[in-house]
Amino acid sequence: MTIKEHLAHEIERLSEPELREVAEFVAFLKFRENVKAVTLPDEAEMAALYGEFRDEDRELAEAGMPDYVEGLRKEDTR
Repeated sequence: MTIKEHLAHEIERLSEPELREVAEFVAFLKFRENVKAVTLPDEAEMAALYGEFRDEDRELAEAGMPDYVEGLRKEDTR
């Protein structure tokens, strides 16, 4: 008897609540397989991405500093 045949035989004997659990487990197995298929960038790729946007992020942050400082001054005078 193959594993598939054995499982089919066992499934026939399960109650509805048990069948729901089996269905949830099968859904989990499929989900887990899809998650494995997603590849994350390696460390070198991540470093390149951070480096690419580092200067732009700094410029944006510094561009907003005068407004931020002015807001702090207004808070201090209240």
